[in-house]
Amino acid sequence: MSLVDSNQPDSTPTWIDLDVPDLDRATDFYRALFGWDFHTAAPTAETGGYTTCLLRGRAVAGLGPASEPDPAPGFWRVYFATQDCDATAKRVVDAGGTLTQAPVDIADRGRMALALDPVGAPFGLWQGRTHPGCRIVNEPGSLIRNDLNTPHPGPARDFYTALFGFTLDGNEDLPGFDFTFLRRPDGHEIGGIFGDPTAAVSAWQTTFEVADTDAVAERAVAAGGAAGEPTDFPYGRYAEITDPFGTTFSVITRPPSQRE
Repeated sequence: MSLVDSNQPDSTPTWIDLDVPDLDRATDFYRALFGWDFHTAAPTAETGGYTTCLLRGRAVAGLGPASEPDPAPGFWRVYFATQDCDATAKRVVDAGGTLTQAPVDIADRGRMALALDPVGAPFGLWQGRTHPGCRIVNEPGSLIRNDLNTPHPGPARDFYTALFGFTLDGNEDLPGFDFTFLRRPDGHEIGGIFGDPTAAVSAWQTTFEVADTDAVAERAVAAGGAAGEPTDFPYGRYAEITDPFGTTFSVITRPPSQRE
């Protein structure tokens, strides 16, 4: 189902957000791209003026104020669901990761921690309370998947297996690529790890579902971003998008047979 009204099972990607240096420019771009609306909270010590991205009035992502411009390409940050943020944060360290933000309450919305995995990819943990995470997924304008792209797939697989109890499966649809599916203990696929020796950094990469990849690529360019050439591959029509701040992500239009 695409509507989410309760906390996702542990280890499921449940929320995404992005730090931006110019909120007005960011909202203009993502509104043009996905048709999102936005709600900015009054600045407090806890929220810092955090902006929630809305699709049909439901939260699908967040935008936070960047403390200073980052010259390196950015990525949307993924948060994994947990019923116990403190215990999972401890396991991050035990498994070889690093906490960059110790667990902290975000008003009544939930409890959060930020971390780096052993190959340097940032991610977050989210223990939902009043805010379970993305309220719409797997439909146009919303999150559909996250995959870790890294030149060091072995240590990454070991870490996430130890942290979340993921099982690993190969991918026969992409012969010649070093891609491993990640599955929760109940067998549900939550994403994958792509070993790319040419990758400059390790990062979790976000993919959004769209109704028309070619049209979204055109809108990205018109709104001040950039877009790679739309390409067909086994799971749909795909394009890489870059926003005006250098943040890269992907969009995909799935064939009808693969839509939920």
